[in-house]
Amino acid sequence: MFIEQPPLLLRMLYPQALWRMDKEEKSVYLTFDDGPIPEVTPWVLDVLDKYGIKATFFLVGDNVRKHPEEFEMIVKRGHRVGNHTFNHIVGPSYKASSYLANVAKADSFIQSNLFRPPHGWMGYRQYHTLRKRYRIIMWDLVTRDYSKQLNGKQVFEKVKHYVRNGSIITFHDSLRSVENLKYALPRSIEWLLEQGYQFKVFE
Repeated sequence: MFIEQPPLLLRMLYPQALWRMDKEEKSVYLTFDDGPIPEVTPWVLDVLDKYGIKATFFLVGDNVRKHPEEFEMIVKRGHRVGNHTFNHIVGPSYKASSYLANVAKADSFIQSNLFRPPHGWMGYRQYHTLRKRYRIIMWDLVTRDYSKQLNGKQVFEKVKHYVRNGSIITFHDSLRSVENLKYALPRSIEWLLEQGYQFKVFE
């Protein structure tokens, strides 16, 4: 649970970040990290189209540089995009100036007011600088679709177990996740719709 649904103590490290949306509203916010890549992102977009759902994609700037067609597909199909750094770097491992420069480089390709730090970690100065420029979006439920210790059915079960009103749900359109994602994503969407959840994106 510490990983799937971050505890209050972790959320308090970044109090201005968004971890969960309206607790009174039966809605969820579907997000995808680490793309775009041609092997996975178009498939994700087709699944979302099938169910008429919009999502938010937190993109690695270098992937946008390498795969501009997939980036354009996301935008043209009406989804939101966010910054996930240029090289998917972890904040505390870098000086603030280097990390912020990496984020700025990604912004030159992505151009969004949304930001999600890779692995959910930032240094104190990094966080306080970035929150002046971006809405920092964390998560209420990370599916762990990237884990080789889990199969698709287990990922799907985690969605069913941990989701709640206002959950920000994180999947990954990456090669590490693709096998679990192809099993869990459509089943999760169908189950959430059956439970009466609405799908929303960030304004």
